[in-house]
Amino acid sequence: MGGDRAPAIRVRELRRTFRVAEREAGLAASVRSLVRRTHRDVEAVAGVSFDVAHGEVVGFLGANGAGKTTTLKMLSGLLHPTSGEVAVLGCTPARREREFLRQITLVMGNRNQLQWDIPAADSFEMNRAIYRIPDAEFRRNRDELVELLEIGDLVRKPVRNLSLGERMKAETAAALLHRPQVLFLDEPTIGLDVTAQKRIRAFLAEYNRRTGASILMTSHYMADVQALCSRVVVIDAGQVLYDGGLRALTTRFAAHQTITVGLPEGAVDLSGYGEVVESTPDGRTSLRVPKAQASAVAARLLAAHRVSDLTIEDPPIEDVIEQVFASRPAPTAPVTR
Repeated sequence: MGGDRAPAIRVRELRRTFRVAEREAGLAASVRSLVRRTHRDVEAVAGVSFDVAHGEVVGFLGANGAGKTTTLKMLSGLLHPTSGEVAVLGCTPARREREFLRQITLVMGNRNQLQWDIPAADSFEMNRAIYRIPDAEFRRNRDELVELLEIGDLVRKPVRNLSLGERMKAETAAALLHRPQVLFLDEPTIGLDVTAQKRIRAFLAEYNRRTGASILMTSHYMADVQALCSRVVVIDAGQVLYDGGLRALTTRFAAHQTITVGLPEGAVDLSGYGEVVESTPDGRTSLRVPKAQASAVAARLLAAHRVSDLTIEDPPIEDVIEQVFASRPAPTAPVTR
């Protein structure tokens, strides 16, 4: 990346506060609310800052309600920030300028953009008109996307007749017909079977390789993140808890490692070396040990037993993310007016 080149996405102290009406249950509370309403300020995004470089694929992680989708909506111009600064390809998203819209896309796994009763190919034509894509460029992009996503026979069917996996591939193609340089993906593989998930991941990796597009992606499927992202931003309660490499995340937050050892003499009690997670009759045992002690425990096992196989593994990324959430500060009380 060029040293002086501005990032594709630049976010500084981004905040979004929603004012929510609230009242107690019951008829009396309903009557009182007609005279005096009580509101609560909910800070969905609370001072988030990060950059995404050109061509970078970043995982944007957090539990439900962490502020991920609200952030993506502000980055794509669907919501105005309460405060803070955001720039995408040098544009201010909230202005919704044509040049900005031609360079970005937002794909939400639980939302439809294709027309339900007509073939996907007809919706593609509508997008061509909306984005004013020249005919030759449109045909080239469409044919390439159809080939990469393997949907040649599907685009002529009414969208309502497609399976969820088929529809998501068609939705993805429709969102990329104008060759956006920034992709905001909100759960792009949600609800898909394992095969469809793998195909979407492979497609996104190839699209990034061919076009150099920047991708900011949320997903609850850690396989998506591990397959596509070398860096992750983890947020909770609208604040960034971690921003860095995926491998460094494990190094920083994984308190334990798993040692799996195979012994040719069969099952042996190894509980003196650590917490036994699994033990099989053929002599294969998995031990959970503190990360700082893993090397020493492995050395003791090798010295004391005839070991046929031994591996040391970090915990699953899902467990590491839970450790990140456990490290978060206690939330502050909401403001009520």
